[in-house]
Amino acid sequence: MKKYLLYPLIASLASAVLAGCDKTIEIDPYKSDETDAAHISHEMIVLGEKLEDPYSVTNMTKALQSLYPTKATRINISPTDIYARFLPADDDQMAALQEMGVEFLDHPMDYAIVKDGDYYHDPDLKDDEITWQYCVVPEDFIFPRNIKYEILDYCYISENDPATRAADNEIDWQAVEMESFRLTGNEAMISTPETKSAGKPQGRITIIDDKANGGKPFGLPGVKVVCNVFVKFSSAYTDRDGYYKISKTFYSRPRYRIMFKNKAGFAIGFNLILVPASMSTLGKGPNSGLDFTIDKNSNNKLFCRSVITCAAYDYITMCKEKEDGVTPPPGSLRIWLFRGLNSSSACMLKHGALIDNTIIGKYLGTFADLLKVFLPDLTIGTKGAESFADIYAETIHEMAHASHFSKVGTKYWDKYAKFVIKSFVLHGREAYGAEGDTDCGYCEVGEMWAYYMQNKLYNERYGGEMPVAGSNFWFHPQIFTYLDERGIGKEKICKVLTSDVTDIKTLRAKLLSTYSDKSDIINQVFERYGK
Repeated sequence: MKKYLLYPLIASLASAVLAGCDKTIEIDPYKSDETDAAHISHEMIVLGEKLEDPYSVTNMTKALQSLYPTKATRINISPTDIYARFLPADDDQMAALQEMGVEFLDHPMDYAIVKDGDYYHDPDLKDDEITWQYCVVPEDFIFPRNIKYEILDYCYISENDPATRAADNEIDWQAVEMESFRLTGNEAMISTPETKSAGKPQGRITIIDDKANGGKPFGLPGVKVVCNVFVKFSSAYTDRDGYYKISKTFYSRPRYRIMFKNKAGFAIGFNLILVPASMSTLGKGPNSGLDFTIDKNSNNKLFCRSVITCAAYDYITMCKEKEDGVTPPPGSLRIWLFRGLNSSSACMLKHGALIDNTIIGKYLGTFADLLKVFLPDLTIGTKGAESFADIYAETIHEMAHASHFSKVGTKYWDKYAKFVIKSFVLHGREAYGAEGDTDCGYCEVGEMWAYYMQNKLYNERYGGEMPVAGSNFWFHPQIFTYLDERGIGKEKICKVLTSDVTDIKTLRAKLLSTYSDKSDIINQVFERYGK
């Protein structure tokens, strides 16, 4: 909960949600649907005219008849997929669809895009409502009855039909697909030099940290690369080195996007109103694949999302490296990014903290209801963070809090957060309050751990002298650093951060009882700092 000003922070979050929904966007008539990554916008998508989908059953049947008038009478094209859209009422319905394996885009797939961007919100819906979520699901998909949906079209994608794969020697399905593009007026999409042959996109997404790896790019790990041409939709996660490989074959230039829903078990969102995770569009690219490098000169949203991804992925990987290592954060962690704020928090709302806390309702008023729909776990404010290293350190700090939460649970966290709120809102003090305040021990233990981990992992990444972030407050993360240097490392420290460790005295006692062979060292450092 670094610089954890929970009340003004969450009020700002709600304001940001509402204020960010201005749909007045100027359309540039000279921007085409062929926008490349160097010229894309990262604001709201602007749609053009509705296009004729070449993958509809009707259009693919016409294309088959056009090329194979005799054989077409013996082949019945049946739907392989359904193009549909859902209108989830809340976070729970969205999560239920995700658990069913449904992958979404927040804009229709059969419209021209006049101005590309990272998100879309249906103009017929209120700004504070979840927008329609568009998807392509298998033909036998069972639609849930309790979630509003519409079937938009029945589609035929030959790669999804085992029968057509068996008949490859009779029908050239690439030719049929390209004929359908021609018949539907989309021939320009397949007549470029890059699309004379089929391609399964593969490539590498990388990022540059000026202070690490000699300034050379390294892989952006665990993000989902999404490709689509109309309803032909496919995705793949990058590996730890940033490489991805899409399974479907494309005959035209697909649109590439990075979805920040990470394979390691966290998601960075939202774009506007609730979405599964933030998207950053990369524009259209070759059907053979797209390589893309992100650096500090890239779009700031994309850069910040990517740095947070690296930090969170590194942290979770570190937790899993050892069988008895640092406790990982809870799964399905939701991280919100706010470039206009310089405060960060580990509010853990999505995982049950604070929602029924009366003080939250008292001081947030109507905002409290909003937060029951939009529930972050971590919020990262990047206003004062100008470099990769700054954002990395900030994220590690909050991830360390999430590990602590995993060990102690919601009741502990409620007391921790209530102390911070009271310190700032009721007493007008710094967010960390003052030593001697009621329940200050929760804050002392939690912040010692988070600042220690921030300094520790920063040092492991960048080398040099051990950073001293947090050492100017009334609590002392230096205690953990001292213990670490003498054999009680981060895994051993994490082990003692249980729910009964609520202040510096119980922390010291737990360390002594757990590591009695190190009692001299433990006593020495606590006495050094007057604890």
